[in-house]
Amino acid sequence: MIDESTYALRWFVAALATWRITHLVAHEDGPADIIVRFRIRLGQSFLGTLMDCFHCLSFWIAAPTALYISRSPLAWIFNWLALSGAACLLQSFTRQAELVAPALPPTEGTNLCVAVKNEER
Repeated sequence: MIDESTYALRWFVAALATWRITHLVAHEDGPADIIVRFRIRLGQSFLGTLMDCFHCLSFWIAAPTALYISRSPLAWIFNWLALSGAACLLQSFTRQAELVAPALPPTEGTNLCVAVKNEER
């Protein structure tokens, strides 16, 4: 059984890891431009556009990260949502969402996710 202080530390580490991985994939080129090359290869596909949306991407990055701290399926669901929310809060605190444009701007007729549409308002 995990005590409260260990759980809090593991949750904090998982939240930082979720934010860091999501930020790397959504807003950075990566070491040796690996991420940007992968993003270009995916283009405007579903996965390509997912890589440009921090909020959507954090949701999927948080799912496996939540396994690090969860001991039951119900706890995993709540930790998954909480870690994604924490990553989004950390992103808003760093204000990077306003400073970094997507690596590949959407082409005309491309559907953007709801989170990106809301940020443009």
